[in-house]
Amino acid sequence: MNQSIRNIAIIAHVDHGKTTLVDKLLKEGGVFRANQQVEERAMDSMDLEREKGITIKAKNTSVHYLDKIINIVDTPGHADFGGEVERALRMVDGVLLLVDAYDGPQAQTRFVLRKALQHGLKVIIVVNKIDRENADPKKSYDKVLELLLELNATEEQFDAPVVYGSGRDGFMMKGLEDERKNMTPLFETILEHIPPPFAKPNDPFHMLVSNIDWSDYVGRIAIGKILGGTVAVGDTVWVIRHSDGKRIRAKTTKVFEYSGLGTNESLNAVAGNIVGIAGFDDIDIGDTIAVAEDAHPLPFTQVDPPTLEMQLAVNDGPLVGKDGKYVTSRQVRDRIFKEAKINISINVEDTNSTGITNIKARGAMQIAVLVETMRREGYEVLVSRPTVITKIVDGATQEPYETVWVEVPEECIGAVMQNLANRKGLISSMEKHHTTTMMEATITTRGLIGFEIDLVNITNGRGVMSHLFKEYGPHVGELKTRITGTLIATDPGVATAYALDALGERGKFFVGAGDEVYEGMIVGENPRCEDMPINPTKEKHLSNVRSSGEGKGIQLAPPTRFSLERAIEYIAADEYVEVTPKVIRLRKRILDGNKRKRAGNQAG
Repeated sequence: MNQSIRNIAIIAHVDHGKTTLVDKLLKEGGVFRANQQVEERAMDSMDLEREKGITIKAKNTSVHYLDKIINIVDTPGHADFGGEVERALRMVDGVLLLVDAYDGPQAQTRFVLRKALQHGLKVIIVVNKIDRENADPKKSYDKVLELLLELNATEEQFDAPVVYGSGRDGFMMKGLEDERKNMTPLFETILEHIPPPFAKPNDPFHMLVSNIDWSDYVGRIAIGKILGGTVAVGDTVWVIRHSDGKRIRAKTTKVFEYSGLGTNESLNAVAGNIVGIAGFDDIDIGDTIAVAEDAHPLPFTQVDPPTLEMQLAVNDGPLVGKDGKYVTSRQVRDRIFKEAKINISINVEDTNSTGITNIKARGAMQIAVLVETMRREGYEVLVSRPTVITKIVDGATQEPYETVWVEVPEECIGAVMQNLANRKGLISSMEKHHTTTMMEATITTRGLIGFEIDLVNITNGRGVMSHLFKEYGPHVGELKTRITGTLIATDPGVATAYALDALGERGKFFVGAGDEVYEGMIVGENPRCEDMPINPTKEKHLSNVRSSGEGKGIQLAPPTRFSLERAIEYIAADEYVEVTPKVIRLRKRILDGNKRKRAGNQAG
């Protein structure tokens, strides 16, 4: 064991202050100079993470406290990124379980904590945001103990130490009456209760690859915890592939240790430390690196299976290439398969149709994040509606079910319950809080698609939901989650204010005057459950007769603009979301109206 190292992960529900707490630990650990300007959420390095306010990729950092190195892995709190969580837990020996003093443990707390307990990790409970209005730290702590019991924690895990405090204000306390001073009580608790990493310094070098990074200078970087021995630059090692068991000889060219928010090159690294190693042409998560050719491959835990699948297709619309740099099927396919190399929780496969790739994932957000990243890199792509992955058990079709937790204002309870009932969700419990009610329900994954949009609309953005895979169960039959039809453009060109004004009574629009449209593009929503063709490009004809209304300005309601996640959940099975670096459009899969009608007749 290496007594000078501690490896911990921070796990929590979305928005419980996890990344802010890491920032404070970094500052107090001396990573930042006293006069250094540091933007908040320093660990959230992806633009998407800053915008969404969530952690997507598991990231490593380290803090030096006294003469000890504390490696911290910041893990995602969203269940869609369970693969990142699984990998992070393989590298650590304990977890900080962070809970909000008002909300208590939530769905993603449950998900990650269950994984940590299964790995046999030590737990430290951190009750955060005790300065929040209506906070009840004792009640939140009691709820954590109930959760530990429910998840079959061992006696040692159940007797976890607890600290209270505020990551934002930079203080932690071992007791609620203690002085609110600094983060020292948390540092002390980590050193007292998290064991040093189990590693064998006298054994030959071996390490499990838990994550992959990429550098334009050195290529693929294998990240993991060294379980035995030491590794130095220039060492000859063997990669034992997880996929096929092949053993490939390689030479280490770089060794990286984590320090603060960056990495430092090192000549060697010792057992127990979390490091990055370069020098491999091809290496994947789950592979074993060892100095001995006859070493045994290290066990690799599989992540939860995907429950949704979607298709990414090459953009074949008339406006293709106007925004993006990468539009060919080869470019799009290569980018998707590259993602699969570093993200073990998605499965990618080619389809029988040219230019269409199938992606299986844990949730729609996971794929939406990939597509959003691609569009920012200059790609254009079409995205289908998510469909669930079903199973045949004893001759019957089964589909995935989720447990969903919904917290809503009291005046919205009836509408949310009705919405869940329409989606064939079954409410199992309700718990009243100060001004809100927490509902727990069981619903099919299929029924959950698009529910978050409805929840935002019903509660004016005040509703909060989280969900967790439960099990496969009986197929519930047809579900109607979208009760409206669409307005479909019949002519290409530029939408005019004159046409949109004249068509205003047909529904609400997704385009505004001056937007480019094309035949088969979805330009609005029709309240009737049918598709309605319209021409939004029509211009006013000039005549010798002056109209009485001439000169009056046309006042149009602002168009509805979709985020990528919302667009993906909105579209029907015969529709695509067209994603380019600048624009998100909705369209029919078959753009030509006559061909679409013939296809519909054949299907019927």
